[in-house]
Amino acid sequence: MKKLLIALSLALAATGAYAKDEKAATPQQSKMAGCNKEAKDMKGDERKAFMKSCLSNKPAAEAKAESKKALTPQQQKMQDCNKEAKAKEMKGADRKKFMSGCLKGDAKPAEAKAATPAVPATSATPAKPADKK
Repeated sequence: MKKLLIALSLALAATGAYAKDEKAATPQQSKMAGCNKEAKDMKGDERKAFMKSCLSNKPAAEAKAESKKALTPQQQKMQDCNKEAKAKEMKGADRKKFMSGCLKGDAKPAEAKAATPAVPATSATPAKPADKK
């Protein structure tokens, strides 16, 4: 009987040790797996912001706001000029000319440049009279 009890206790101890080897996922690991499933279609900064929010239990709206950083005045101007050029369906040289003027602050660069007549360039210094000998 003693031998049976010893064998039984050894068997239970062995299965207990085996169960400990198969560690259950920690709450953080479970959370990471869930967030990864939700973010499978996201990429780049959007995914990064979402994962940060998901893992820290922040609301999704707050994470989205973090991902959209405030633009510098130059970046905002570039974005506005791009939207305007796109709305006017500008392409090629016309778009380049428009963007240049828009970024410099011209009110209507495309129309202003088209209306301005071409004036030949003149030198700033007057020509010297020829020496007479």
